Amino acid sequence: MKKRITILLMSLLMLVSVIAPATATTVDAKTNNIKVTYILKKNKKQIAKKTVTLKKNATVMDGTKKAWKVKQKGGFISAIDGKKQNNKKKIYWTFTVNGKQVNVSADKKKLKNKDKVTFTLSKYNG
Repeated sequence: MKKRITILLMSLLMLVSVIAPATATTVDAKTNNIKVTYILKKNKKQIAKKTVTLKKNATVMDGTKKAWKVKQKGGFISAIDGKKQNNKKKIYWTFTVNGKQVNVSADKKKLKNKDKVTFTLSKYNG
């Protein structure tokens, strides 16, 4: 009887040692991701909205490219989902993160979990 209990306990110990590392890996993988909501606007009208899952320390550009087809040069976005800037008419893409204007290019701005990125295609009046 003692032999059976010993074998049973050893089996349980081996099973736990196999399952525990797999569970820890899954938890680590989940904590390395962030969710970011992207909104596209043309002037003041919302034209698209997507929530994307990204790796920690991802940039605005990473998420934008994951959500839509993007054209960019030097980290600055010139077209999203076929909607292009028009330099002659002074119509440009600008973006905010959590409602605050950003003064760096989209490939430099790092994101955090639950950030909200809003891109607006509108006329520059400066």
